[in-house]
Amino acid sequence: MDKNKSLISTGRIADLPESIEHLFSARILENFEIYSYRNAAAILSTSFPNQFSSICAVLEAFTITKTMIRMPGGSKGPIAKYVDTLFDKTWVETRISADLHVKLLDANKRDIILSEYTREGFLDGHRIDFVNGKVALDLEWNSKDQTYDRDLYAFSAFYDAGAIDVGVIITRGSALDNDFFRSLGKVLKNGGAEGVDEVYKKFGASTTWMGKLLYRLDAGRNGGCPVLAFGIKPSCVTD
Repeated sequence: MDKNKSLISTGRIADLPESIEHLFSARILENFEIYSYRNAAAILSTSFPNQFSSICAVLEAFTITKTMIRMPGGSKGPIAKYVDTLFDKTWVETRISADLHVKLLDANKRDIILSEYTREGFLDGHRIDFVNGKVALDLEWNSKDQTYDRDLYAFSAFYDAGAIDVGVIITRGSALDNDFFRSLGKVLKNGGAEGVDEVYKKFGASTTWMGKLLYRLDAGRNGGCPVLAFGIKPSCVTD
């Protein structure tokens, strides 16, 4: 088997690996699990070459340290802050808001409006970490796994409104598992001193990792929105 093929896994209804592996460099194939749904990789690379190049450049440069993983998280941990530095200002955190204007027409005389009304706030409050043109991207490192439902619903809402054509998620790969986190020892305090709790306890089975994302994508919770998912492998982690 070709080495690169073995590095790309597929979900139950994901695009075939053969259709996407040629789009990515050897370094990206080595460091990330890649899952494409609804031809997301093809759409991104063909229709949005600038955004695709930008994302690939981020993935090429992406490295995190064991110290970053061991540090406390909070509302925005060191890994999320690091990813913020990798994207330029053309990638903007974005919130969608939309009203729905409804018309009821006479079925036989379509120029006659029987009634009309506006549903204010029909879409409101859905946020995406990074939006550039019609490409959206979210990072999920260590949140509750229900966060994926929020992300995929936001992708779907933006997509149905015509605001985006494809969504991208970067998250923990399946190999960043309990055994890996156990090897990191104790958590660090804000000052850098070693704490009491074990690192692995921060990363439970019900947090955001690729296994929790895939079954949601296989269930179609992204609606019609094409989604490309990258799972971070241990090879991205340095001392």
